[in-house]
Amino acid sequence: MRNVVFLLITILFFVSCSDTSVQKKDSFITVFESSEGKETATYEEVIAYYKKLANEYTTINFQTMGPTDSGEPLHIVVYNPEGDFNFINLKENNKRILLINNGIHPGESDGVDATMLLMRNLVQGQITAPKNTVIVAIPIYNIGGALNRNSTSRVNQDGPEEYGFRGNARNFDLNRDFIKMDTKNMESFAAIFHQVQPDVFIDNHVSNGADYQYTLTHLFTQHNKLQGSLGNYVQTEFMPNLIDSLSKKNLDITPYVNVFNRVPESGFSQFMDYPRYSTGYTTLWNTVGLMIETHMLKPYKPRVEATYELMKSVINITDDQSKRIEDLRTMAYESINDATYYPVTWELDSTKYTSFAFKGYEADTITSEITGLDRLKYNRDQPFTKDLKYYNYFKPAKKVKVPYAYVIPKGWYPIVEKLKINKIAMRKMEEDSTAYATTYHIEDFNTVSSAYEGHYLHYGTNTSSAKDSIVIKKGDYIVKVNQKGKRYLLETLEPEATDSFFNWNFFDMILQAKEGYSPYVFEDLALEILAQNKELKEEFLTKKETDTDFNNNWRAQLDWIYRHSKYAEKAYLKYPIYRLETPPAE
Repeated sequence: MRNVVFLLITILFFVSCSDTSVQKKDSFITVFESSEGKETATYEEVIAYYKKLANEYTTINFQTMGPTDSGEPLHIVVYNPEGDFNFINLKENNKRILLINNGIHPGESDGVDATMLLMRNLVQGQITAPKNTVIVAIPIYNIGGALNRNSTSRVNQDGPEEYGFRGNARNFDLNRDFIKMDTKNMESFAAIFHQVQPDVFIDNHVSNGADYQYTLTHLFTQHNKLQGSLGNYVQTEFMPNLIDSLSKKNLDITPYVNVFNRVPESGFSQFMDYPRYSTGYTTLWNTVGLMIETHMLKPYKPRVEATYELMKSVINITDDQSKRIEDLRTMAYESINDATYYPVTWELDSTKYTSFAFKGYEADTITSEITGLDRLKYNRDQPFTKDLKYYNYFKPAKKVKVPYAYVIPKGWYPIVEKLKINKIAMRKMEEDSTAYATTYHIEDFNTVSSAYEGHYLHYGTNTSSAKDSIVIKKGDYIVKVNQKGKRYLLETLEPEATDSFFNWNFFDMILQAKEGYSPYVFEDLALEILAQNKELKEEFLTKKETDTDFNNNWRAQLDWIYRHSKYAEKAYLKYPIYRLETPPAE
């Protein structure tokens, strides 16, 4: 009798445990799952979900980080099967870090829901735990946009039923803000990035543009820009391994289809991820970057499921190749530190391309019933597979010699603050000093005609340089270039770089002269200036003879003489950051 009772108690115990386990798993069903793949979780639901998950499982940690423009803080969710969430320890223990960013465009919510599934399945053992990799996720980066829910702003997208808005709380597109840092979101992201120091980075998106058969497209960091062995590894190993892994799951993937209002089969180029974009920014610290772009015209459920499977594959590759990734990133830092020249602008190399079989849909040009003009129309009843040319090679268009250091006058403190947020080491001068430096003069630039993310962006910038003795005042900063943020410094402080702080308008004050002259008074002085300088007078007369517009413009002639005189304003068009080519005298 005693044995029978013991047996019944034992059975009841295991049944009870089993029921508890089922209830625990059922309690973490996501909104995406309960809606049968039609809905995405709200911001409040996402945060509550992760808090509950972290309270229940010791292998996951939920942390509140810095502020955003919305007034709500950013968060990170960290999964480590060993339960250690100290990033200093993780680096010392030789762990690879995978950072996943979600909801930068909250209407593109695939990654938000896919990462909830990923984290839950990791902690519940439904996915094999990685041995060498810790996963960090930002649940929703653009919180302001996520709170601005609607069902109409993604006019071409097939689901979910409601979603967030692309602009953040101040209507910035956060995937144009990484280098310029206009938002609190980006300041907090930089703090997270430099604390986590990821080896691999994923940013989850949904694409616009052409129609084709694929649910998944990839946008890796441009391999030439990543440079050296690390760039070659991404191009020839990491990316092919990912494609092969997905193929085994019956998931096709193609490079991001960088065409609009035309058919892809004529060929297309790789999207160049400059530092304004997430993967362009992470590249500056030799992080392997990948932007996932699911196709907007595919239903929401398979988009989320494909994103989930892709992230699983990236985890496996990162874990399997942990040591190789670490070694290649170390080599990349060493290579960049040894470099004496650095590319600041890039151009497509049209002589090189990759051929691959592209799965698209036939398309026709038909007459629009609205405009009466030609329009593009895809026919999904006519799928095809065709070989096309993918232009995924870029070459430097302009290089600069790497200086020893930059001098930043203390008055340009907004620039100093941006550098500090990005963990750039610098020395604040304790007394006045002099140095022989290279100075830049802005010779030419173009400016976009319409506002772009709160700026009127410059491009095509050209400078001239001169050697000069400068005064480095007490409180000014000397920033040595050979440090971990070397690429960041060169990309931001060299004015000709595509995403330089100059091109992002942070130095526009030098583009306007603050002093001037009264023409009727300066006429007599100008005559004296020419009389006292025969070479200048000859140059002036030659310009009048060869330039008709100049010869017919009295104001232009006086301006020319003024600019070539000792009275010219020295700060006008003079770039205020100086280059030290050698260490300054102590």
